[in-house]
Amino acid sequence: MSPLSKQQLNQIRDERRDQIKQAALKVFARRGYTGTKTSAIAEEAGISEGLIYRYFQSKKELYTTIVQELMEEAKRELAQAPSLPGTPFEQIRNLTRNMMDENNMYAFMLMERARTANDVPDKVKQIFSQVSTSVLIDPLIPTFVKGQESGVFSPGDPRKMLSWYFTIINSLLTQDEVDEEYGLPDVDVLMRILTK
Repeated sequence: MSPLSKQQLNQIRDERRDQIKQAALKVFARRGYTGTKTSAIAEEAGISEGLIYRYFQSKKELYTTIVQELMEEAKRELAQAPSLPGTPFEQIRNLTRNMMDENNMYAFMLMERARTANDVPDKVKQIFSQVSTSVLIDPLIPTFVKGQESGVFSPGDPRKMLSWYFTIINSLLTQDEVDEEYGLPDVDVLMRILTK
């Protein structure tokens, strides 16, 4: 068996690092920063706890890295939202579907918990202090206004309407337990909040 090339080793490292971050994302989203132990992250990732420390110096570094990356990704996605294909209704509906998707909801859960928690690392507090919630809503305002002009979205201040809408979604995603019988509402049910 020939030794692995540098490129193969780097790919393995990147994959392992991503595996740890994905596992940590789920655990941090469910348990919060203080309530998460690295042993729980290791168990979720299916690795030894010591392996986490080969990629991240501490739980704090891992948490901060995830928050920074999620914030950048959220900014990119929201900036692209107005240029997505479809009507304003379809654009916001697709964004909502993306937020509620099982693969993405942990990211939104973690971000909302990180934004409102007092027990997060100082660097995370600093990240959120530099970003107001309007930064995430402002890129969607032109789309919402187009939807209002076409008669699909309800009249009212677009910033307020979007703020209320995303507050409801964040509340649904960050509740401690989802009702087992009914689960989360369908995206179309949520979209009725914005429509006439």
